[in-house]
Amino acid sequence: MSSRKYKQYPAEFRESSAKLALDTDQPMSQTARELGVTPKSLYSWVNSYSGNNGKIRTSKEPASEEIKRLKKELSKVTLERDILKKAAAYFAKEVL
Repeated sequence: MSSRKYKQYPAEFRESSAKLALDTDQPMSQTARELGVTPKSLYSWVNSYSGNNGKIRTSKEPASEEIKRLKKELSKVTLERDILKKAAAYFAKEVL
């Protein structure tokens, strides 16, 4: 009996392959052939990396953490904008 050896692919490759399969207009089986993987593998990668809406979700940063980070960045940028507005108003008064 011969034992089958399965090839292990890095997570980055699986994720980028799933993104490619969703972004291209060609069939997944053709994309899998071009990548040198089985269609079954590609389908499972797409299912594991995609959310409910078909968008790829990264395994490194879940959506809730990204939302927290973006909200924090937005509040910082808003504060900087407000400071610049006040500074511009202050210097505009001084010139007159």
